[in-house]
Parts: sequence; structure tokens; C-alpha cells
Amino acid sequence: MAPVPTPTLTPTPSSTMPGEVLDDAELRQVQLSVAPSRTLSEDGSTGTKVTVDTPHGPVTAAVSGDPTRPVILSYHDLGLNHVTNFQAFFLYPEMRNVVNNFCIVHVNAPGQEEGAPTLPEGYVYPTMEELADTITCVKNHLHLRSFIGFGVGLGANVLARYATKYPNYVDALVLVNCSSTQAGWIEWGYQKLNIRHLRSGTMTTGTVDYLMWHHFGKLEECNQDLVTVYRQHFERAINPTNLGLLVDSYIRRSDLGIVRELDPNKKKDVRMIRCQVLNITANLSPHIEDTVTFNGRLDPTLATWMKIQDVGLVLDEAPGKVVEAFRLFLQGQGYAVHSRGIGSRQGSIASVTSSTTSLRDLREARDIHITENPLQNPTA
Repeated sequence: MAPVPTPTLTPTPSSTMPGEVLDDAELRQVQLSVAPSRTLSEDGSTGTKVTVDTPHGPVTAAVSGDPTRPVILSYHDLGLNHVTNFQAFFLYPEMRNVVNNFCIVHVNAPGQEEGAPTLPEGYVYPTMEELADTITCVKNHLHLRSFIGFGVGLGANVLARYATKYPNYVDALVLVNCSSTQAGWIEWGYQKLNIRHLRSGTMTTGTVDYLMWHHFGKLEECNQDLVTVYRQHFERAINPTNLGLLVDSYIRRSDLGIVRELDPNKKKDVRMIRCQVLNITANLSPHIEDTVTFNGRLDPTLATWMKIQDVGLVLDEAPGKVVEAFRLFLQGQGYAVHSRGIGSRQGSIASVTSSTTSLRDLREARDIHITENPLQNPTA
């Protein structure tokens, strides 16, 4: 029988110099640490899949919970879907506690769900505005009255468009790395090259590198285990043709066309987002400026901008901080939220935490930079 390998024990920072003898107290501080496994494979926790027919082709959504409860509707980023973007985050223990009494609806862009077949030749992929309109089809199919939107990157842009067009159906928005403008020339140039390869069915190293940059930003400073997992996912588990169509739609996006109007008498006549927005980014993300620009176009009484330190991919690298921010944000919307669960939206002032208190709690959290308007304090 082969000898059983002996694990290597790494002393803690309090260990003595080489050659000295460790006493019992010091040995008790030695721990064998095993890196947790991370997978982007579907485990069934995101709910029941439904296919919804829309004017732009079928859309796959996943539903968990009772649709008569308050609804959180998510939309994913480029190169991801509802599983790879949200499964791990919604399984995070504190997040599960927070959303225990919500209905969760995850929406996929056409052809982006796991195992999706290649979209047929000649299929006209929906524009960003049309992707927003497909949400109405999902909403009507599931008989939803309204929802809290939770979007990342491309998905954040889609939900922002929807909220602008259908303000009565969106209670609030949590948006990560949201861009409100047209694609710049650098983004356009990189993506046009990527699209050419993707449409031919080829996932090149350059395209993978671009996706890694899009999600992580400064790769060398991010969690390297996660970097490896996502790189392998982009290399092996994506339908390149379908992704190419989605990327093409994203770089052709129009400006959101929203404005910050402070005059109460003029607000009803302008295009703007009229619900509370939690606008999140990370200090290693390449999209910080996009979120600052977006925040500058929001009503300052409705917008909260938050930057989380020392991470790039915030939902994976700092889920605890995002969950805490989300919990306090929900309290500001009138939900009786506790760290162990959430009650229904309440009418009694005594049963909820005010948004002012919630924002103060967020500012006091470690490693989080938060302000209603970062444009007024650019050096922060």
C-alpha cells in the first residue's frame, strides 16, 4: 500500500524563527487550509426554467419562489448567463437569508442560456432596446406586477432602459458596472475584431482576454482561483456564434438619453430613471468612469453610488459586502429586512429602516466608498 502523504503545515505569522521549538500553544494555531472549489456549472438552485415567446424569439428564464411575493429580476453580463453570473451569489448564505421571501426571476438574453443551440442563420438579434422589451414578455408570462431589477454590465444597461421606458413596473434597481453612453471608439474597435471571430464559431485568445478584462479589470490583483475558473469557462463553455451576436448588439447600443433634472416642475417632461438606484462598482473594475457618468445623470435624491475596494468581480470576490449593501438598500425601499430573513413590504414607519439610516450604515462599512454624487468629490 502506498504511503499516505502528510499535509504540509504552514505556521502562522506568530511562529518562531527556524531552528526554534514550537510549543503547544503555537502548534494549536497551525491550520490546514483547503481552497474551496468554485464551479460555474448549473446545480438546479436557480429555479425552474421557462421558455417565453417574444417578438424577438424565445427567451429562457428561471423562476424560484412564489410570483405573488415581491420579485427580484436579474439580467446577466456579456459572456455569462443566469447560472454563471448569479448562481453562486444567490447561494451565498447571507444572500439566501435576505431573499428568502422573494420570488427570484433570472432572464437570459436569446441564445445565452447554458447549452443553447446555435441561433439559426439569418436570425436578427434584438437591439438593446428590444432586449429590454423582452422583459415585458417575461413579466406578462409570469403575471408579475413589478420587480426590483438586479443587473450586471450589459444586463444593467438593459434594466436601466426598461426602467426608463416602463417606470411603473420597476420598484428599484441594483446595477453593477452600468454604462449609460454609447460605446467608445476603443471598445468599438476591440469588439468588432472579437465579433468577426465569434461569428465564425471561434473563441480566440484575444476574445477571452477581452472578456477577462471586461469582468475583472486588473487581473493580477484579483482572486487568481476565480480568474482561472472564468478563463476556462470562456475558453470551453460558451457558444461563440451566439455570444458574437450579443456583443454586436451591445456595442451598437444607443445612449440611454437620461438627464438629471432638479426642477420638480420639469421632471415629468424629461427622460429619467424615476426609482431608487444602487449603483455599484469596484476599484479594480475597468468600468468605474462609466458608473460615475451614469450616476451624474441620475436624480441625486434617488441615486446611491458605491465603490467596493480591492476587488474586480464584485459578486464573486466580495459577496458579503454586496449583500449587506443590498439588505440596507431594501430597507430603504420599505422592506422589513433582517440579516436572517426579510418580511413583506410594510406600510408602518415603525417597522422599517429609513433610507437615510441605511445610507449611513453603508458608509460606515469597511472597504466601501459610497456617495450620492461622486462627481462632486472626484478625489475621493
